[in-house]
Amino acid sequence: MKNPIYGRLPEGKRLDRIMKSPNYGKGQFQNLSNTPALAEGHSYLEVLYQYFFKKDKRRLPASVIPSIKPDLRKFELKEDILVWFGHSSYYIQLAGKRMLVDPVFSGNASPLRGTNKAFPGADIFHSEDIPDLDILFLTHDHYDHLDYKTVVQLKDRAKLIITGLGVGEHLELWGFDPSKFIELDWNEEYRSENFIINTTPARHFSGRGFTRNKSLWLSFVLETPNMKLFLGGDSGYDTHFAEIGKKFGPFDLAILEDGQYDVKWKYIHLLPEEVLKAARDLHAKRLFPIHNSKFAMSNHAWDDPLRKITVANNNYHIPLVTPIIGEPVYLKNGQQQFKKWWEDVR
Repeated sequence: MKNPIYGRLPEGKRLDRIMKSPNYGKGQFQNLSNTPALAEGHSYLEVLYQYFFKKDKRRLPASVIPSIKPDLRKFELKEDILVWFGHSSYYIQLAGKRMLVDPVFSGNASPLRGTNKAFPGADIFHSEDIPDLDILFLTHDHYDHLDYKTVVQLKDRAKLIITGLGVGEHLELWGFDPSKFIELDWNEEYRSENFIINTTPARHFSGRGFTRNKSLWLSFVLETPNMKLFLGGDSGYDTHFAEIGKKFGPFDLAILEDGQYDVKWKYIHLLPEEVLKAARDLHAKRLFPIHNSKFAMSNHAWDDPLRKITVANNNYHIPLVTPIIGEPVYLKNGQQQFKKWWEDVR
């Protein structure tokens, strides 16, 4: 556990600030609602039994995930574009700024090498493919969102990192200059030229070792004069989506997790229909379901998230954004169409 990949727990002035947060109590950060790690009626023994003896036969794809690899540096800055890298990593170019969210380019979503490898075809992008960044967003410190190898490689390429309280302890351990990152609580605001960034709650947890919830997990509202995006991070369903929608909505695009779910941990990850309910609560004009198609961290078939949300959307009729990895999403084009690409993958 002394390997730097595991990070470090907050201490000193950072811990003093954390302890003053209204979202901190009983020695750790708290969700807005009671949030057990496992839903009622389920046990860790059941989870382990299913993992070792009842794995879904289609948990991993049998063929290559389709992808394309545009040169991100050649996009004109005047174009508002989003490019997804699989799971929860994506690049945003908006209002002349280059941004990156939760990059994981090491090909692994675990501290143990080779234990949670990216699907073939889903790992074509690497840190060297990313242009210099104006902002790097880190929603929380889990390995599938905060990848040690990736962020260290990007250390000198991001002008500013915005993340939750406590995450800066990891970054300092990894050699980041504290003047280059900002740690925020829920319901705080950061303003830059042409940008307003608000931090909003999520229903999840944090931790890179055996100790949980010593740093904060969050979501972001990203607003320019012409566009408003919701960057959801990881979150189970709760009333906070409606509250965010009431305060900040409507959103031109909501980016929400859809994958790695299970009814046994429904409080910390959205089930497919709950993704649609959350998008409706947010008053989202379009929905981008992410957190899928790169890693197998749950026991559902790899394509269940996209198949099930597409079927469930017959009752919601929210335009879905479902690009293949690397396909540019033109943020100003609300009529852009996307293929159901997962139907062609075994």
